[in-house]
Amino acid sequence: MIESVVKLIVPIFSLAIVMYLIRAVKGPTIPDIVLAIDCIGYDLAAFMGILSLYFKSPYLISGAIVLALWSYLLDIYVSRYLLREVRG
Repeated sequence: MIESVVKLIVPIFSLAIVMYLIRAVKGPTIPDIVLAIDCIGYDLAAFMGILSLYFKSPYLISGAIVLALWSYLLDIYVSRYLLREVRG
């Protein structure tokens, strides 16, 4: 069951990450670039969670949690920077 799910999800995640990379490179504004990088981080964290189920390894879950928290901190830092820039 989990093997068929992984076989289905790998191309979907790969396509999504390629699309996010295109958005990150071509993004016309800073929030577009940040959102694309953020989505890459969250997708990789979710993919690591699925792989941890597939390999039955708890170590990948800890890496996924760290990656998701890092993406969250990136969001907070960039939003504070953008708000500071708007306020002047």
